[in-house]
Amino acid sequence: MTGNLHNAKTVVEALTVCLTINNWEMMFPLAFLAATGVRVANELGAGNGEAAKFASQVSVVTSIIISVFFWLLIMIFRSQLGYMFTSSELVIEEVNKLSPLLGFTVLLNSVQPVLSGVAIGAGWQKYVAYVDLGCYYLIGIPLGFLLAFVYQLGVQGLWAGLICGGPALQTLILAWVTIRCDWNKEAETAKLHLSKWGGPNHVPN
Repeated sequence: MTGNLHNAKTVVEALTVCLTINNWEMMFPLAFLAATGVRVANELGAGNGEAAKFASQVSVVTSIIISVFFWLLIMIFRSQLGYMFTSSELVIEEVNKLSPLLGFTVLLNSVQPVLSGVAIGAGWQKYVAYVDLGCYYLIGIPLGFLLAFVYQLGVQGLWAGLICGGPALQTLILAWVTIRCDWNKEAETAKLHLSKWGGPNHVPN
């Protein structure tokens, strides 16, 4: 869709710069996703519902702290970010305009992957898949198209729509599910699964 926007060459180059920076920062939340999923699954399997809850809280807070640091770097050096990738002043200026959206994406991406890790560790994988697909394809892309082409907001509108329908909505849904979760009940469910699939010797006391 970006290729159909006005001044598409500059817009695509600037968006590529921003997404590259975002992907660099995403390595941290993705690491927390994997670690949190394993930790939550281990604690639930051991029958420690409160420990699983604590692990998820620590992971979310730590990831947010790291992402706030990167958000500050982006906002402080927003006018210089483009120079790492290009000498084109047009692209650099466009990157500067997109930097607030980049910063907002970084903040949201500090929470959403970690909450996905919590959900995966708790055995809610199919619900995470439904949330991801529904948010992006049913809400994010149509909203981005509407803002970019109908309301003529350009690449900012496209990205804003994808943010609202993607990580923002995903974060709200996953946070709501996680907050309402009865961790002790989930631990009991994990025990039942272990007794069914792992045999009596695998069930924690």
